[in-house]
Amino acid sequence: MRIHDILTAKSSQEVVTISPDAPVRDLVALLAEYNIGALIVSADGESVDGIVSERDVVRRLGSDPAVLDTRVGEIMTVDVQTCSSDDHLTDLMKAMTELRIRHLPVVADGRLTGIISIGDVVKHRIDELEFERDQLDHYVHQT
Repeated sequence: MRIHDILTAKSSQEVVTISPDAPVRDLVALLAEYNIGALIVSADGESVDGIVSERDVVRRLGSDPAVLDTRVGEIMTVDVQTCSSDDHLTDLMKAMTELRIRHLPVVADGRLTGIISIGDVVKHRIDELEFERDQLDHYVHQT
């Protein structure tokens, strides 16, 4: 299974981005509006300049209540792990586990084409297991 297969199965192909110059307050509003846990930081909407998650905000909020008025670029992760749509799902799961990350931008030719979350991976695995169970159930009832 390749990342492309998971992307096409998602209910929305939209990737929400935010400018590094935007205030963290806007980031929080977008996370809530789209009910997501992370945003790609991009000055042009196509490049990956960074990634920022709700965890990044919460960790800073504990020591700096004024973080909501700072720029997203000040709290984003700059060294972003990415994947391509041709990568195998098992490689993606391994990277997410080893690096302890929950979101991976999908990039082709330096351009952002999607994002895969740990929730997308879990949903896909559940769907696979349910399909296998149904096939086995069908086989058992045919014999």
